[in-house]
Amino acid sequence: MAHLLRIDASARIEESHSRALGDYFETAWETANPITRRFLSKTPKNEIVRRDLAARPISHIANSTIAGFYTPPDGFTPDLYAATAMSDELIAELQAADTLLITTPLYNFSLPSSLKAWIDQIMRIGHTFSFDGENFGGLLQVKDVVIICAYGASGYLDANAMKSANFLQPYLEFLFGFMGAESIRFISAEGMTGDAAHVEATLTRARADIDELFAA
Repeated sequence: MAHLLRIDASARIEESHSRALGDYFETAWETANPITRRFLSKTPKNEIVRRDLAARPISHIANSTIAGFYTPPDGFTPDLYAATAMSDELIAELQAADTLLITTPLYNFSLPSSLKAWIDQIMRIGHTFSFDGENFGGLLQVKDVVIICAYGASGYLDANAMKSANFLQPYLEFLFGFMGAESIRFISAEGMTGDAAHVEATLTRARADIDELFAA
């Protein structure tokens, strides 16, 4: 059984290019992970968990959340259990997945605040990373991380003019590498506020990049 966790960060529920590419990836993932019957009475199920950060916003961490992150289990109070309940739920979702798919636009040169709220809940010592007093280590169990990024303008990738203003991809690449992800791959679509022909050509290239991920 394969397990995909999909996180959608765009504030747009409709007409979101990052979400549309996420749908395409999800279909390709299902095709690459067919369900096969192994027993007469049971059919293994692939599992897809979807978390829409616009439809179901994640609460920002608070002082009590941080206190819970750094309190030993034997020191927990009912209030600390409540303060870290969302973090526990999100980390359990994440650690159960084989593949993590994040779809996100670039907002004001960085990531949407909804995605940052999710990250602050799952970036937790003793759960997704460790620290022994000298060195950090990754505890993430997800094998593959795929991040689909949509950019309104062009020039954010490679050595182009706006590369220094792209605080989305470098941040996410460092973050998941820090937590120990084995594979981090990006699918990017630039110039999504351009004319219809440019947008369609860009989406076609992005879909081809997704196809390539499953070609091996």
